[in-house]
Amino acid sequence: MFSPSREQARQFFFDVWRKYRQREMLTAMEDMALEIILLHPEYQRMLETPERYRDKDYLPEMGDINPFLHMSMHVAIKEQLSIDQPPGIRKRFQGLLQKAGDEHVATHQLMECLAEMIWQAQRDQTALDARVYFECLDRQENNA
Repeated sequence: MFSPSREQARQFFFDVWRKYRQREMLTAMEDMALEIILLHPEYQRMLETPERYRDKDYLPEMGDINPFLHMSMHVAIKEQLSIDQPPGIRKRFQGLLQKAGDEHVATHQLMECLAEMIWQAQRDQTALDARVYFECLDRQENNA
């Protein structure tokens, strides 16, 4: 499994945006990232100035949203849905999508649960647990 450093992940998004703006060919993964960037116009200006944002820290306790983490989670979700991993994620996403009526909204609901699963695994120093993910998704679907 590829696990890029913070710098590599950020550089990936900077490079995708630069290549898009210069009309260069993109790989399949870059196309996926571009789709996400285009869904988030609020991040595009930041991607045009890598020297300013490459090393910026985003502190959740100060109300900061890390745009690189946010876009990376979008990529992770797209990959999960493309291979239905964990098994059943596609079906649960379809339920959220049906209720939300908007793919981006449903993706953000999925993202909340992915973040919860990751946070619990980090907190408890355990492996990622799809059960935690699916329980959260069930709550999302029932509350939507």
